[in-house]
Formats: sequence, structure tokens, C-alpha cells
Amino acid sequence: MVIQRDLPVHLWGNAQPGEPIAISFRGEARGTEADALGHWSLYMRPGAAGGPFQLTVKSVPTTGASPASEPPIILEDIMVGDVWVASGQSNMEFPLSRANTAAQDLPTAANAQIRLLMIRKRSSDYAMPDADTDGWTPSTPDTAKEFSAVGWYFAREIASREHVTVGVIDATWGGTVGEAWVRLTALGEDASLSPIFVARGKMTDTAADAVAEEKDEQRQRDEAKAAGKPLPQFPWHPPLDSWGPGLLWNGMIAPLTPLPIRGVLWYQGESNSALARVNSYDRVMRTLIEDWRRQWGVGDFPFLYVQISNFTSKPAEDWAELREQQMRTLAMRNTAMAVTIDIGDPTDVHPADKLDVGLRLARAARALTYGEIVEYSGPMFRQATPEGGAIRVYLDHAHGLTAKGAVVTGFEIAAKDGKYIPALATIEGATIVASSPDVPNPVRVRYGWANSPECNLFNGEGLPASPFTSER
Repeated sequence: MVIQRDLPVHLWGNAQPGEPIAISFRGEARGTEADALGHWSLYMRPGAAGGPFQLTVKSVPTTGASPASEPPIILEDIMVGDVWVASGQSNMEFPLSRANTAAQDLPTAANAQIRLLMIRKRSSDYAMPDADTDGWTPSTPDTAKEFSAVGWYFAREIASREHVTVGVIDATWGGTVGEAWVRLTALGEDASLSPIFVARGKMTDTAADAVAEEKDEQRQRDEAKAAGKPLPQFPWHPPLDSWGPGLLWNGMIAPLTPLPIRGVLWYQGESNSALARVNSYDRVMRTLIEDWRRQWGVGDFPFLYVQISNFTSKPAEDWAELREQQMRTLAMRNTAMAVTIDIGDPTDVHPADKLDVGLRLARAARALTYGEIVEYSGPMFRQATPEGGAIRVYLDHAHGLTAKGAVVTGFEIAAKDGKYIPALATIEGATIVASSPDVPNPVRVRYGWANSPECNLFNGEGLPASPFTSER
């Protein structure tokens, strides 16, 4: 396994009530006693990266008692390094075996500096004390093939640069909403998130009908298969067990919180793009980040997340607004966002380029976590100012601003009437000047404002600009 460096080492377990426990690790010996319910917990001193180490846990006979019958628990090959939690929905769950770089990277996935922990999917009405997992494994072609491609590429990059063992915990579930990953009490404390509970109520109100409908759909599939006919297609139904507020926090994240970590990698949002959910996404994510940090209790750890890519989605979904909501979350301390608007697939919600996603998250970690002086973000909107018959856009992270193409694409401007018109955009230093003869007095500007926009603005490091609107 991997234990987080430079933080106190937390150890916990179960024993007989009142049973004395002795632990030794890295030359330090500590003892404690199980409480009335048989639970015990203690902390050992922090240490630098290194290993492998041995950890011994044993029962200590009391004076006059017979020797302990239970043999000691001895854990071997423990490395001290950095532990990252990779969570979210299907684009984080997307396995290395399906990435477009799998043919070159999977055969060489054996890496002694990468350790992997896969958490099985589980929803629960209450916080589970233990994770459902087979435990830590070293990275090999076999163990990495079904592991998060984004998490694996991130780990490979950080391990090679930091020269420490990197442990990644894959706690993902495709097709899930953000609020399922947030503690129920934390959601309930924010009155602005009450629509989440209304939506959940509507789902449960129609649960019986949904179950009957799914049974009928399965019957039709079985009949078509038996008759050798094409399988019928039906609308997608959000699953009750993975969409409920707090259910995935309880089943998959709460059991991890006693383990000190370096930070979190997050890729989710597509399932929150529906018109009824999209405008609350920033509040959901702020609540998630604040409460995860509170529950882990190791400080404001870095929370690095991916902005959803480009996809020709349904009119009932607003991917442009979802990206804007994600950009707002950057106001939180120690956060960073990897923009992926340039590496998506308009016809596939699961783009196969996961190498660049992992590398962009790693850039953010290198800057925010590991102290490197490196550009980690694409150009980000700061403000827009009317200027004669044009409007000037000021951008951060815009050194070396350039367009990949003959002209800058994706800009639209509007007058006070709010009607947006495609604009001619020119680069002037770290700013954009946008204009159109059809809008003589522009007051608003936006970029890449579509589910699957044509965007070609980058900074000198080759990182894409985030879509934005100045209307906020």
C-alpha cells in the first residue's frame, strides 16, 4: 500500500473491547486500547517518502493473562509517498485499456512507483465504515487495464517527476450526478440546494412505474433476441441507487476519509448538464469540496478537476453553462481546472484521449502542490470592457496567446438587447478585441458558448482557453 508522506500516520481497526493493541512502524512503537465497542485508533509520527517498510499490529496480553492466541498482523511492502483519490463519473472511470494510447502504454504499465486501489461501486443510506475493495496492487498491465486512465497517467507523470511512490484510489461510478457524492447533511445545510431533494422526490414518486417499465423493456429485448430481431432501443432511465443525494458519499468516499491523502482528482459534470440541474452545479461542487476537506481533516488539500469537453448533446442539456459553473468553482482556494475543450469528440461523450487529461491535471499538481514554476492553466476570462465599436477581453494565464488556425474562432458579441452575433476576434498581447459591423455598440462577449463549440485559442504552453461568458 501507500501511506501519505509528511502527515501523521493514522491506523485504526477492531479488537475485543478493552483489548490492548501494540503497533510498530518505521522504528516507532505505539500502543492503544479498544473502546467499549471494540474500535481502536491511533496516530504515529509523520515521515518522509521512502520504503518499503513493515507494519506490525498485535494484541498485548495483560499481566497474568495467557499469551495472545491471535498471531500478529504483519503488512509488508508499505511505501510512503503521495496518495490521490480519483473520483467522478464515467470519464474518470474510463479504463486505461480503452484509451487511444493503450496500445503503447498498457504493455509497459508495470511501474514500481505506482500503486492502485480500486473501490467497488456501492451506494448506501448511511456512511459505511469500510471500503468494498480487494486492496492495493502494484501497477502492472493486468491491474492497470481496468483502472482509471486519467488517474494512471496522472500517477505516472507525478511519480516520474517527484521520484516518490504515488498511490491512486479509483472511486468512480459512470453516469452519476455530483450531489450523489456529497454528504447528505452538507447538502441540507445549503437552502439553495433544495431543488436537489425535490428532484429526488420526483424520482422516488415514480419508482414503481420505472421498475415496471424496465421489466417490460427487458421482456421486449428477450423476445426480440429469441426471434432473431434487432434489439429495441429505449430511453435512458437514471438509476435510483446511484443518483440519490449522499448515496455514493456514504458507500464509496466516507470509508476513505480516515486515510490521510495528498489531494483529489475529479472528473464529473456531464450528468448535471440537464436544464433542471445545471444552474446549481457550482453550489454542489463548493459544498462537495468544502465538506470533503472537512471530513478528511488534513487541511485544504488540492482539489484538481476536469472541465467537461465538447459533445453534441441534446437540446435539453446545457454543456456551455455547465462549463461556466465549473469555471466559477475556481474561486475556491487550492483548486485548479484542466480545460479539455480541444480534445473531446463531438460524437462520443467519452473521448479516448485520456493521456492529455492526466498530464494537464499533473501540471496543476506540479504548480499548486509540488511548488514548480510551471504554467498549469489555459487562458481564463477576467473581464470585458467596451472599447469604441468593439469589446476588449482581458485574460489570465494568457502569455503567448495564439490561435491554432488562420483566424480566432468561437467569439460572439451582443449589444444591450442580448442578441449574440458571431464576431471577428483579433489577438492583442494577452487580450482579445472582438467586433462586428452588425453590433456597433457591444457590451457582452462570449467564447465557445455551445455544447460542442469550435474553439482554437491557446496560450504559449499549448493549453486551451476555457469557454466563458461576460454576462455574469
